[in-house]
Amino acid sequence: MLLMMIVNPKSVQNSLHVARGFPGAGGRSVLPGPRAGETDSALGRGLRSAAPRRTCASPAAGGRSCTCGFPRGVPYVGWRWPLSPPSGRRPSTSRAERLLHCLAGTRRLRVLLNVFFGALKIEMTSMSLKRGCLVVEDNDGVALQEETKKQKVSECYLTNSQDGVENDGLHSSEDEPGPPEVEGAKKDEKNSSAQVQEEEEEEDGLSETREEEEPESFADMMKHGLTEIDVGITKFVSPHEGFSGILKERYSDFVVHEIGKDGRISHLDDLSVPMDKEDPPEEALTVLTAEDKQQLEELQLFKNKETSVAIEVIEDTKEKRTIIHQAIKSLFPGLETKTEDREGRKYIVAYHAAGKKALANPRKHSWPKSRGSYCHFVLYKENKDTMDAINVLSKYLRVKPNIFSYMGTKDKRAITVQEIAVLKISAQRLAHLNKCLMNFKLGNFSYQKTPLKLGELQGNHFTVVLRNITGTDEQVQQAMQSLKETGFINYYGMQRFGTTAVPTYQVGRAILQNSWTEVMDLILKPRSGAEKGYLVKCREEWAKTKDPASALKKLPVKRCVEGQLLRGLSKYGMKNIVSAFGIIPRNNRLMYIHSYQSYVWNNMVSKRIEDYGLKPVPGDLVLKGATATYIEEEDVNNYSIHDVVMPLPGFDVIYPKHKISEAYREMLTADNLDIDNMRHTIRDYSLSGAYRKIIIRPQNVSWEVVAYNDPKIPLFNTDVDNLEGKPPPIFASEGKYRALKMDFSLPPSTYATMAIREVLKMDTSIKNQTQLNTNWLR
Repeated sequence: MLLMMIVNPKSVQNSLHVARGFPGAGGRSVLPGPRAGETDSALGRGLRSAAPRRTCASPAAGGRSCTCGFPRGVPYVGWRWPLSPPSGRRPSTSRAERLLHCLAGTRRLRVLLNVFFGALKIEMTSMSLKRGCLVVEDNDGVALQEETKKQKVSECYLTNSQDGVENDGLHSSEDEPGPPEVEGAKKDEKNSSAQVQEEEEEEDGLSETREEEEPESFADMMKHGLTEIDVGITKFVSPHEGFSGILKERYSDFVVHEIGKDGRISHLDDLSVPMDKEDPPEEALTVLTAEDKQQLEELQLFKNKETSVAIEVIEDTKEKRTIIHQAIKSLFPGLETKTEDREGRKYIVAYHAAGKKALANPRKHSWPKSRGSYCHFVLYKENKDTMDAINVLSKYLRVKPNIFSYMGTKDKRAITVQEIAVLKISAQRLAHLNKCLMNFKLGNFSYQKTPLKLGELQGNHFTVVLRNITGTDEQVQQAMQSLKETGFINYYGMQRFGTTAVPTYQVGRAILQNSWTEVMDLILKPRSGAEKGYLVKCREEWAKTKDPASALKKLPVKRCVEGQLLRGLSKYGMKNIVSAFGIIPRNNRLMYIHSYQSYVWNNMVSKRIEDYGLKPVPGDLVLKGATATYIEEEDVNNYSIHDVVMPLPGFDVIYPKHKISEAYREMLTADNLDIDNMRHTIRDYSLSGAYRKIIIRPQNVSWEVVAYNDPKIPLFNTDVDNLEGKPPPIFASEGKYRALKMDFSLPPSTYATMAIREVLKMDTSIKNQTQLNTNWLR
């Protein structure tokens, strides 16, 4: 292998490129970083720059030219140097000979060997990780290798993944904050050269390599996670025998269609754009160069000192000038344009017509008055949650995320279809994104006068495939018939409580107890479970130093809950944890408390069903309008179990008039909380409470058992498949595997995984599912 690297300098170059920055001997980078004044981009391109660079160090060169082609003292670029001489001369020796001659008499040959063995070690580690990945696959939590490489537009949100059904607004943020400034960035720049120098000084100590432990597989990580019993999910309503099946083996096995306030199921079935006289032509979206767009964006956002931007009209025709005018006004709202003659050439000049006030509401200057202010559209997305999707759209449109509105958030590991509204962005601009984005489709455009509001939807329609089922046709029939006629217990699903060894309800309980030191510790302390590597390092640094600034430096992205709390602690100090915690967006903070409410509700409902079964009893609660009332003895026969509700604890609810009321009191007392005083000293954390039905009966239930041989083929068509005219899949009468395809509709704030749990009679936690799904990490 080493001989092959030497004979083929290209492989050397690639190996050095791969190894750069990866851990080698002693846990440090094998190759030194760029010297002071060098740019890594220059190194990566193999280009010359005016900054100081390395020179040929061959002792054989003396004061003359080395056979590598570089004169003594003439710089070559980093470790990816050009293998042909700068003068254009072609030495008679081969490339390999010139390379070895250049390395001879220096320590670089030893470094090259370290690079080679370091790269080999990385390859071996990658192979063993791939073997481990055959245990499980979770794109929702996951793809641990890929997620560490990707910087998502909005990364590291508090775990808030749902079945596409948690639409009560508890988790979703109407006032979603914009990207915060990354504090500490300047400090990192100052420290970078010192860190590089330190790495160079330790280059001589790279001969000994340190064994690294084989990475823990995702299944091993999740053995520390929660199970359903941990969060009070213990009962079933139906007597049928359960069977095994794999949920979300592929994210395309879980499709969610939103049901709007008018009861209509959202589908993406029309990509056409409604046109009016004010819309610019299609060419306006492509007439500006990337440089033009950058200058115009900086002008629009007042990021430069210039008061205008001039764009030369290369092909000077009236039509061309008109298109440029339209492009600037439509793509950069708030800017006005005019045509000027300069030395016989035509220029389009963009400027601010209304000064900085235009930035407050720039679209008002270019939006037609006859058109509704909001463009409503259907968003089809794959394997991305709602907030991530909106962040991507806002990035491409160069607008803030808070101009988008929606009725409910949807799951990541799924294909979801929902309605979105955006303020004063034309359908034409939105449709143009279909050419730019993968795993997104926008369509069914219309202009309306009002935005969308959280919770306005009637529910969601689900199409779910459970693969590799073991149940007989009779078992499947019994299970689905029970789901259709009786329903399932309306538990809060596992997503509500997090995926690590520190459940979110524990943090919520500590907040309600006013135990702020415990809140800080629970959020920041090391824990077992699946987490990104930089979070693990951040937690370890916190446990070791208790220094928020030091721990914050371990986070490449500061917008996660941990990063925001550490920023708060750095700003307000360790003695003012309340203010530090307040830096976290309000809805993320409240999610901890809602998680605790959900934990109490799950436990109380399990006890209610254990004590009284599936029939209403005197003292139960039912809703009349929005008001809860008790079921009296004489009225029991007027109600069914589907009418009974149970309270989430709070100061504005009543509790059942039977022994479950005392169970509530005992549980909260054990947690050092007073059920009679749920008001908090901080108003945001005061719980008013709510009511939730204990049994939900799905609507529009249908199912089908299909046979298949290839586990990778889709088993039904999506909206995009139908738009592209793909024929529906055809199934054989027999196959290697069997799958249950089920359709059903659920009201808002209801978890589809709990319906599936009732069918399979299986634990739906990731901890359990990872043991079943042998393809979780592809």
